[in-house]
Amino acid sequence: MRIIGHGVDIVELNKIEAHLSAADDDWTESIFTADEQAQADLPPNRVTFFGGRYAAKEAVAKALGTGFSEDVAWLDVEILRCVSGAVQIRLASGALAIADGLGVTQWFLSISHTGAYAVASAIAVGD
Repeated sequence: MRIIGHGVDIVELNKIEAHLSAADDDWTESIFTADEQAQADLPPNRVTFFGGRYAAKEAVAKALGTGFSEDVAWLDVEILRCVSGAVQIRLASGALAIADGLGVTQWFLSISHTGAYAVASAIAVGD
């Protein structure tokens, strides 16, 4: 097993809360897939749920070495909750093509949050 890439991101939860509170903001639909939205926690954990996943998506894009670019879109990276409660990464389109090209075969992801911040670390590994 070899490490192909590592990404870390931190977000301020008050900025996530502002996006979620804006009545005319389609931010959620432009960043999170329908499956991610269906798994979202209800208040009071809704802000930390989306904040953690936002940071995780950023960390994955950084681990790919591209960030979000013409080749990697927000909706190409999904952060989903398994039955066990653990999180998993599901890639599509450009993100999947880049990961395959790099030889990524497995991901390690950790998300954490406090009252004010959410942070995520993503490690892409290959054989």
